[in-house]
Order: sequence, then structure tokens, then C-alpha cells
Amino acid sequence: MKPFSSFIQFTIFLSFLIAAQGSINQNLIDSTCRTISVNDPNVDYNFCTTSLQGFPSAKQNATLQKLGSITIQLIEKNVTDTKYYIQHIISNQKWDPYTKQCLSDCLELFSDSAPSAKQAETDYENTRFDDANVQISLVMTAATTCEDGFEERSVVSDIKKRNGDVFQLSAMALSMMNMIQNKNRLV
Repeated sequence: MKPFSSFIQFTIFLSFLIAAQGSINQNLIDSTCRTISVNDPNVDYNFCTTSLQGFPSAKQNATLQKLGSITIQLIEKNVTDTKYYIQHIISNQKWDPYTKQCLSDCLELFSDSAPSAKQAETDYENTRFDDANVQISLVMTAATTCEDGFEERSVVSDIKKRNGDVFQLSAMALSMMNMIQNKNRLV
């Protein structure tokens, strides 16, 4: 009976450690998102926490650097999904000429942004934060430029939320890189 009892005690202890690690990671996500949302009015705290919590590896052994990597992966996924979504709605719906031109412009912008997001991921992983910053800024500008095309004539954009998500994720990544660089300067 004693070995079985020890096994149960070990299992309970391990469960507490796993729960504690999850709590630490949740605290890191919360504190990072709180700092970002306080310092950048373009980032909503709830958007930030929800985005990061939805990524499984954010809950395991997360560091600020890992959260930055996750955010860049989310940017890449959103850019790619948005590009395919635009292709789909252009070909499957009737649009007035101006809206169709805006969507075509957005498709080009997001098509150009996909390699930038990928390059940002590579630069980030190699701690070339200045280079990653440039690439993420290009993605952020593409989302803004896309939305501006619609707003120029007060046309309601079918991809406004997608543009906003890419913009916020980009702002999050830029803020995290800044936090990491500031932390590294202090060391």
C-alpha cells in the first residue's frame, strides 16, 4: 500500500505544480497585456489576453519572449486568413466598382504582408528585433491602408474587424519587442 500511497501523493503534488505553472503563465499574460494596453491605446486588454490565452503554448513555460513569438505567429495566421477571405468574397459576391477596387487593393496589401509576417517571425526568433519591428510595422501599415481605402468614401468595410485584429496584434508584438529590449538594456 505504501508505494501506491506515494504515487498518489506524487500525482497530487505534480498536479499542484502544473496548476501553479498555469497560474504563473496566466499572470504573465495578464501583466503583459495590462502593461501594453495601458501604454498603447491601440491595444484592448481583453483582446490581448483572449488572443494569447487561445494559443496552447502560451499556457506552458511562457516567457515574455515566447509571448512575442506567439503574437507574431498570430499575425502571420491572421494575415494569411484575411488574404484568403478577401479572395473568397471578391469572387463570390457582387460589389460596386469602388468596393471591389478597395477589396482588390486590400488583397494586394495582405498578399504583400504575408512574407513580411513570415520574415518578422524569422527575425524575431534570431533576436533581430529592429528588423522584426520593420516587418511588423509594414504589416500594421497594410491593415491601416486597407481600411483607409474604405473610409475614404465612407464605405462600410467587410473586413474592418480583420484589419483591426491584425493592427492590434501588430501593436502587441511591437510593444513586447520594446519591453524585451528595455529589459535587456537594464541587465
